[in-house]
This record gives sequence, C-alpha cells and structure tokens, in this order.
Amino acid sequence: MAAPEAWRARSCWFCEVAAATTMEATSREAAPAKSSASGPSAPPALFELCGRAVSAHMGVLESGVWALPGPILQSILPLLNIYYLERIEETALKKGLSTQAIWRRLWDELMKTRPSSLESVTCWRAKFMEAFFSHVLRGTIDVSSDKRLCDQRFSPLLHSSRHVRQLTICNMLQGATELVAEPNRRVLETLASSLHTLKFRHLLFSDVAAQQSLRQLLHQLIHHGAVSQVSLYSWPVPESALFILILTMSAGFWQPGPGGPPCRLCGEASRGRATSRDEGSLLLGSRRPRRDAAERCAAALMATRRKNEAKQMPRAAPATRVTRRSTYESLTASGTDLKRGLHPPATSQEASGTKQPPSTVAATSSASASSSTSSSKRAPANSAPQPKPLKRFKRAAGKKGPRVCQGSGAESEDLYDFVFIVAGEKEDGEEMEIGEVACGALDGSDPSCLGLPALEASQRFRSISTLELFTVPLSTEAALTLCHLLSSWVSLESLTLSYNGLGSNIFRLLDSLRALSGQAGCRLRALHLSDLFSPLPILELTRAIVRALPLLRVLSIRVDHPSQRDNPAVPGNAGPPSHIIGDEEIPENCLEQLEMGFPRGAQPAPLLCSVLKASGSLQQLSLDSATFASPQDFGLVLQTLKEYNLALKRLSFHDMNLADCQSEVLFLLQNLTLQEITFSFCRLFEKRPAQFLPEMVAAMKGNSTLKGLRLPGNRLGNAGLLALADVFSEDSSSSLCQLDISSNCIKPDGLLEFAKRLERWGRGAFGHLRLFQNWLDQDAVTAREAIRRLRATCHVVSDSWDSSQAFADYVSTM
Repeated sequence: MAAPEAWRARSCWFCEVAAATTMEATSREAAPAKSSASGPSAPPALFELCGRAVSAHMGVLESGVWALPGPILQSILPLLNIYYLERIEETALKKGLSTQAIWRRLWDELMKTRPSSLESVTCWRAKFMEAFFSHVLRGTIDVSSDKRLCDQRFSPLLHSSRHVRQLTICNMLQGATELVAEPNRRVLETLASSLHTLKFRHLLFSDVAAQQSLRQLLHQLIHHGAVSQVSLYSWPVPESALFILILTMSAGFWQPGPGGPPCRLCGEASRGRATSRDEGSLLLGSRRPRRDAAERCAAALMATRRKNEAKQMPRAAPATRVTRRSTYESLTASGTDLKRGLHPPATSQEASGTKQPPSTVAATSSASASSSTSSSKRAPANSAPQPKPLKRFKRAAGKKGPRVCQGSGAESEDLYDFVFIVAGEKEDGEEMEIGEVACGALDGSDPSCLGLPALEASQRFRSISTLELFTVPLSTEAALTLCHLLSSWVSLESLTLSYNGLGSNIFRLLDSLRALSGQAGCRLRALHLSDLFSPLPILELTRAIVRALPLLRVLSIRVDHPSQRDNPAVPGNAGPPSHIIGDEEIPENCLEQLEMGFPRGAQPAPLLCSVLKASGSLQQLSLDSATFASPQDFGLVLQTLKEYNLALKRLSFHDMNLADCQSEVLFLLQNLTLQEITFSFCRLFEKRPAQFLPEMVAAMKGNSTLKGLRLPGNRLGNAGLLALADVFSEDSSSSLCQLDISSNCIKPDGLLEFAKRLERWGRGAFGHLRLFQNWLDQDAVTAREAIRRLRATCHVVSDSWDSSQAFADYVSTM
C-alpha cells in the first residue's frame, strides 16, 4: 500500500510544480506579448495538459487536488466534470473560490435555455443539478455525449438527487416507474428528504402500471418524505381515477394497490393488512377504475346534501334526477323507492361521527338500506315528487367498460355506479339527465362526521400543506371528492383553485371550508380562487368565504365574466342557501391581504364596505377592474378604509377609471397611514391635468409616511413628470423612495430635465425609479445621459422598448 500512496504524492507534487512553473512563465511573457504586434502568443499548453490529466485521474488524485493552493485550484476547476466539480464545492469555498460562473457557463452550453427574467438565481449549481436530474430521468439528455456529464464512477440520478427541490411529472407519468424501481432505491430515499414541491403538467391518460408506480412514488415522497406542495397545471381532460389518486394521496390517505409490493417503511402492521370490502374498490382496476374510499365518501356526501336540501328547500332546490329506463323499471317493479334506495339514511352512530370498525359499519349500512327499502314499500307510489331535470352531463372520460358483479355487495356497488357511471354507457342507447344539485348545504353538519366507512378504514399518513390546481376542470365527481377531503384536511395551509369550472360546486366548496374551519388545528391561512364564471356575484362570494374562514390571512379572488347561466337571479335557477349569503353582519376576521379581480359591471359599494369593516387587521388591499356606480360610492369605500382599516399599509388600484374621482385620489394621498399606493392604468390625468397635478403634488409633499408611488399607464407625459419632480424639492417633507412611471409616454428630453431638477435640489438617493416602456428610443444619446444623471441619485430600472408600436397612444397625448 505504500507504493500507491507514494505515487499519488509524487503525482500531486508534479502537477503542482508544473502548474506553478507554467503560470510563472506565462506571467513573465505576458507584458512582451501584449506589446508585440507580430501576433498572439501560444497558449500555456503545459498547464492545460496537466489540468486535463488531473481531471481524467480524479479518482486517484482527488484528495491531492483538494490540497492544492487556491490559484492553481481555480485554474483546474473549469476542467473538472460536473461530479467532481460538485464534490469540490465546499473545499473551493474554504479557499475563497466560487464556482458560480462555471455552473452558469455549463447551463448556457448544455441546457441551452434562458431562465425567466422574473427568476432570481441564487445558486447556479443547484439549478443546474436539478435540471440535469429531470433531463436524465425523462431521457431527454444523453450523458455519454459530453465528457463533462459522463463518469462511470457516478450515477447521474443519485449524484444530482440531493439538489432537487421541485420535480415535474409530465404527459404519461414519465419517470414514475423508473424512480420506484429497485435499482433507484437510494435515489428515491434521497428525494424523499430533499424534494419539497411536486408538479404535474399536461397529464395524459396513463396505463394501470404507470398509475401503480405513481401510487408508490406519492406514498414515498409525501407520506414518508418532505413534499409539502403539490401543483397540477393544464389538464384539460382529467382522468378521474388518476386525479382522485393524486388528491387522496396528497391528503394523506393510503391504500396499497392490488398486487403491489408492501411498503417497507409502514411497518409490519400494514404489510399483513388485508383490504376489506368496505374499504375496497381501489382507484385502479384491470379494465375500469374501481371506486376508492374518497369517491364513495363523496357519493354519500352528495346523498346527505340532497336529503337535507329536500327538507329545507323543497321548492327552491330541485333535487337530482337520474333517468335510466331499465334500472328505474326494475326498482319500481320491486316496490323500491328510487330516492331511498340510492341514499339510505344515516344511523345515529353515523350522525354523531362515532368511528366504527369496517365490519360494524358495513352491517349498519346494510341494515339501514334494508330498513329504507321496507319503509319505501309501504309508501304510496305517487308520494315522491318528480323534480325537473336541469342539466345533461356529457360522457366522462375513462368510464367505458362492462360492469362486473361483485358478489353479495354488488347491489350497493351497482347503485353507486348507477349514479356516476351510467352516463358513460352510450352504446346501449341509454342516457342520464342530472339536475344540478341545488345550492344546498349540509345543514351545518361536518362532512367528516357522516359515518362514512372508507376513510375511517384507510390508513392516514402525513399530508401536504399547499395544493394548487391550475386549469384543471373539475367534474361533479372530482369536485365532491375534493370537497370531502378538504373538510378534514387540517394540515392544509394554502389552497389555489384557478380556472377549474366549479360552477354550482362552489357552494359545496364553501360548505367544506366551513367544516374545515371548525376542525381543531385547522391551518388554512391562504386561499386563491379564480374562475371564468361564478354562480354568486364576486362580493357575495367574498363575504361567504370570509364568513366561512374567519382565520384566513390571505384571500385572492377573481371572476372574469358575470355568469348568466349560473346567476341565481336568472328565473329557473335555485338561489343559494341562506347560510351562505345571509344578511347578518360578518364577524371579525384575521384577513391581512385581500386581492379582488372584478368582472364587468358596477359593484355595490356597501357589500365591499361590509367586508372591509370586518377586516380590521387588513394590511394590503388590491382592487382590479372594479367599477362603482358613482364617485360617491368610491369615496364611501375610501372613507371605510380610513375609519376601519387603520393597519392598512399597501393599496393598489388597477384598470379602474378614476378620471372623475380626483378628489378621492387626493383624499388617499393625504392618508398618513399608507406606505405604498398604486394607480395602474387608472386614467388619472385624463381630465383637468393642469389643475389636478399641482394639487396632487401638494398632497404628496405634505405626506411623510408614503414610501412608494406607482403610476404606470396613466399618460403622465413630460409635463406631468416635471410637475412630479417638485415632490423632491427642498421645501417638501415627502419621504418617497420608490417611484414607478412606466408606460407614461415620457420622452428623453423630459427625463433629462427631470434628472437636472433632482440634481439642483440636491436630494440624496431616493431608492428605485422604474422607466419601462417609455419613449426613450426616440433619442438614445439624450436618454443615456438622463439615465446617467439619474443613477447618481437613485437606482434606475429601464428597458429597450420599441415605441413605434404605440404610436397611437402617443398621438392621443399631443
């Protein structure tokens, strides 16, 4: 063993001496080479050859390379492959060396993509290794094509896995099968501790094997890992079984797949655990996806909703009707009432929420069904009213396939399948007409206390804290499942539902959120909700959300278009339940940030004021595209803010016509509690600019608390900019440090005069000045001079914008 150690020492010594000698010789010849006109000098071939030799034998020389002096090590770093470059990071930092420039160059040369301008990359090593992991997993990069990526001593997936913070699964679940394979066990174990965010993009229909692999992957990463956020993006036609699988696993529920290997992390209890019939109906099946715990819970939830609605609102809330000739005739012939046969009443134990063993629950359910059937036989045939169908559902994707009998429990399974599956069986010429379950509620009951057997029988594990659904249309089935899971998802801290086509399901969502808010340990503090249409006006919806979630801290809500089809005011549509849009006062809440995007049409100011009055802790308010009937209504909102929202620090208005609200704008600028105000594309200076600008400047000069003012898109022009410069004069008490004048038709000569006035008054650096999309390209020389002068007093952020694209806007300001 002494010979290899001596050879290693000599090799390191030789490399160090050769490199040092070459660097010394190069430095001696550097000056004559620069002054010589005969041509460039030859590169230091000796040092480069030594560096390549060291890089090629790092398996033997690694410890010796780590001990090299800093200047020599700095020249060797660019010659290393990504594996040794990553391993030497800590040693390089101790010697005062940085590898960020090397990783950035590797990104540009190998990934060949530019990061988003909004992204601030703090560590290029982590960013490169995370992207490298994803490319290798999907097979979109060939590691053998570049010597910097290829090294037989390292596994690309294992070496880069510890840098992965977010993982994206796309299309046909590529990568899920590879990650759960036995050769990649260590990779998955590393991901379980490093991965925080799991994203799904553009998912397509997948086979049973891929879904089974995804089941194991989610179980490892969520239930036994550190994943805290799951996001789904752009899934136009969600596969029901796959979508509900992701939801239930994210919520912490776990049922081993049929024929799947037992989880070695769950312990011996889960290995020998057999799946009972009450708990069965897993998501995946050989031909047609069977129904799992959460889906049957959703069905029972819908049944209970309809029963309560029939009791409370028999006229205003028409119940669901399902029409299928063969099934209806068979049930009628046997004397069974269709409504009672499909939805047996809950027992006393179920109503109280007492947990029961699966066998006990099954017996109770069977007894309830028998009792209901016998009582329905005694009822007159014409006693049940015939509700009017309201909507015809289209065929659901992934539901085609023959029905399979399942022994003694086939009747209950068939009844369940009858509700959810019959619409997909068009080949028999049968159709289903389902009325929208009218906007009823659970009569204040907790959906988690319905005595539903499946979730109680499932194993409960760790769940995520952030759920995001972007452009994922939710069917009634999926919405019911989501709502039932939400009712007991106490670990959830942030929920985002963006353009999911909820429609009337928004009322079920509100009921579930109300039930969740009543759970001990509820952590939901942020809700982001946006959609094209809403069955409720946006202010009514906001009041309902704030009433349901009094502990909410952040609420962002946007509705793009007023809905005629779902509007409760339209004749024929049932109105929402009274507990959702009650006239009682909203209780005090903990809201700190409220963002609202309004559809077209005037908004009732008293409703908005009622929300603001109940939000005494509000610190940030943003109104987008809000329209009020008169300036007096807008003034009423501002007066409410001044009286009830004393903690308000940031106020933002976007795309609002405030040309007739100049006195209200002045009232805002005189508010001594606001620190930041935004008027974005609000047409402030469209009327009386010569009179309004001096009044606005005078109000700002007397405000010592305002720190930021953003005025993008208000056609300020050169004259307005020069008037605004008086805010920084010597007699001003303003402490403004951030100014945004983007998209204001400002030309270079006006900007130069603005810079000169700031220099004349001698005000110190006032922070940031944003100049995006102005007319600075009309005179590049003057613009550069103006920006040079401005940078002596503030940090200027600008861009190279082609103003010829907005010539019409320029003409309108002349």
